[in-house]
Amino acid sequence: MSPVSPSERLTVRLTINGTAVERSVESRRSLADFLRGDLGLTGTHVGCEHGVCGACTVLVDGRSARSCLLFAAQLDGRAVVTIEGLTPAEGLSPLQECFRACHAMQCGFCTPGMVVAATELLAQEPAPSTETIREAISGNLCMCTGYVNIVRAIQQAVAARTGAGA
Repeated sequence: MSPVSPSERLTVRLTINGTAVERSVESRRSLADFLRGDLGLTGTHVGCEHGVCGACTVLVDGRSARSCLLFAAQLDGRAVVTIEGLTPAEGLSPLQECFRACHAMQCGFCTPGMVVAATELLAQEPAPSTETIREAISGNLCMCTGYVNIVRAIQQAVAARTGAGA
C-alpha cells in the first residue's frame, strides 16, 4: 500500500448533526477546518490547534474529541455532532439555557467546547458530583470565567433534569 500524499483527495462519507454528508477532502484536512470551512459550521472554534484548549471539541460517535487533531478523512462512516447539532432550531437547549442563566460565559470562545464536554458528561452520568463535573471540563480552557459559573450551570442542568430544583 502506497502512502497517502498530503494533497491527495479522498471521499469521506459521514453524518454531521444527523445529516449524511459526502465530500472530497484533502487527506490532511483537519476535521475543524472541514466543519468550519467546507460546511460553514463555525460554532466549533479553533484555538490552539494542538488539542490543548478544547475550543474545537465535538462529539464523534457520542464521545468528545478534539476536531483540530482529527483528519476529516479519518471519520468516514462516523457520526459527528457539533454545537450546532446540540442547539435547537429555536432558542437554546436546557444545558445552554443554564449556561446563559448562570453567566457561565464571558467572551464565549470556550463555550461551545464546554457545552459539548458537559453534554457528553451528562449522557454518561445523569447526576455527576461537583468533582466529576470539574474533571469532565478540565480539558477545556477558559481564560475568562474561573470555571465557577460553568460548574454551577452544569449543576443547574442536572438539578433541572432530576427535579431537584436549581
